[in-house]
Amino acid sequence: MKLKILTLALTALLVAGCKKEFLTRLPKDQLVDETFWTNETNIRSFAFRFYADYFSGYGTGYTWRNYFYVGQSLNDDFSPTTPVGFTKQVPVSSGNWSFVKVRDANYMIARVSGMQNLDAVAKNHWLGVARFFRAIAYSNLVNNYGDVPYYDRPLDITDLKELYKARDSRTFVMDKVLEDLNFAAANVKAVDGEKGLTVTKWVVLAFMSRYMLFEGTWQKYHLSNDTKAAVYLEKAKWAARQVMDGGGYSFSHSYRESFNSLDLASNKEMIMYRSYITAMVTHSMMSYVNLEAQSGVSKDLVEAYVCSDGLPITLSPLYKGDKTLTDVLADRDQRLGQTISPELRPLGSKGRYNNMGVSTSGYATRKFLNEAVRDKPSGLSNTNDSDAPVIRYGEVLMNYAEACAVLGSITQADLDASINVLRARAGVAALQVIGTQAAVGGAAYDDPGRDTDVSGILWEIRRERRVELSMEGFRLDDLRRWKKLNYLDTELRPNINRGAWIKRSEWVQPDGKPWLVDVTLTGADEGYIIPSVSALAHRKFDNARVYLDPIPSDQIKIYSDRGYHLDQNKDW
Repeated sequence: MKLKILTLALTALLVAGCKKEFLTRLPKDQLVDETFWTNETNIRSFAFRFYADYFSGYGTGYTWRNYFYVGQSLNDDFSPTTPVGFTKQVPVSSGNWSFVKVRDANYMIARVSGMQNLDAVAKNHWLGVARFFRAIAYSNLVNNYGDVPYYDRPLDITDLKELYKARDSRTFVMDKVLEDLNFAAANVKAVDGEKGLTVTKWVVLAFMSRYMLFEGTWQKYHLSNDTKAAVYLEKAKWAARQVMDGGGYSFSHSYRESFNSLDLASNKEMIMYRSYITAMVTHSMMSYVNLEAQSGVSKDLVEAYVCSDGLPITLSPLYKGDKTLTDVLADRDQRLGQTISPELRPLGSKGRYNNMGVSTSGYATRKFLNEAVRDKPSGLSNTNDSDAPVIRYGEVLMNYAEACAVLGSITQADLDASINVLRARAGVAALQVIGTQAAVGGAAYDDPGRDTDVSGILWEIRRERRVELSMEGFRLDDLRRWKKLNYLDTELRPNINRGAWIKRSEWVQPDGKPWLVDVTLTGADEGYIIPSVSALAHRKFDNARVYLDPIPSDQIKIYSDRGYHLDQNKDW
């Protein structure tokens, strides 16, 4: 039976709030410290306020949060008809420049610290949870803006000097984040609540591997601070290894079953997931890939998947070409066939092809689709109730492998414990390392398309990360932390705006009229689909300032109006 976090939170609040209602009239618009911060049930209900933002899964209604094209729409995995470009202007405002969750976490830390009726284990557990939330808040802020003001206590509106303090360096802030994560990893319980639905030691460690990998690589590639990079990368490696050795996670289901299942409770890959309930808490992810005209998978992404022998398509004798979808999928990494539909579904003169949604590139997504319910009410509109991964074991393995490689210490044993576990599930030959080169079957190889700034083994680990985590909202952040936003330049990589190979004559409607009326191809009668013919398709990377978001102009003005100064990011 599914347990919904929101339901638990509401129930806890109701129970806690009604005990003294008959004797005392409490304020309706605020928490009352002396009555609320008295027991663990109330602490848990307060903690749930962070879940919808930090562990959003497939979102609710018609929002998908971090998944699919909407998650990070500026990337090279998709070929939309109206591509997203790099930011050109400073926005007036932005919801990303927000310290609400920082204050909530600091408030929780302060109140739990003052509770006298908790034993040490319980108090440190909840302090760890609160510090974990603060670590997430600051990791997100630093991700977007770099330097940000750091606060470790809830401020009063009269604390003007603190409220309008200057930005602290990202390294200072991330050191504080690491302190919080270390405390949380040491004190949050390994078991608490229903497995997979609440914050535990393993959830903390999994997220720790994510955030420390991001900052370690940022320090290395952007700031050239190898010393600090090593500190963060070693922590990413350590945290991932803790999960690998002690968390008990494994792969009990197929790759796609981690994304389209109605109930993820039995899936041993799930470190944390979001549970949905029919007619109560639902989403629209499945119906989008089921029925709608979707942003199609790019030719660039399709060609990233290796063949079953472990070699890239440019080297493998197994590769059969791309003139039919059968050839594209033959002898390839099985994750490709579980990510895209087994039939092409290009845009046409009607809304659907074979009663299913169409795709801008012809390559349609099936990763999130559950065929058993696609025609039922729960598979339509915004009524989908398939569960969503929040953080899964596959990502932790990728975090571990990359951290090892960037540190320069990766061994065959590291690969066998991480990437090769994922490859085994995908029917792909094991990846080997010879020095800094990638190898399969004992023979080293070098992908002709490799970025020469990247070693052969790190290139293959990055490729593995791209395909394992495709459509999960990681790609843009990965390119940013690697300092590789030039990969998004469509002039340098035209396959971002290419799709499947199509012959017009083979696509007709039941009445004999042509199907591909408004579809542009690289040739007149046959060729690769060109999803976008607008000027936006010519996306050029020409300014490194876009690695960080600009500080919204309204925030700079608020500081200035009160006699304080807030620095803008470089070159904005």
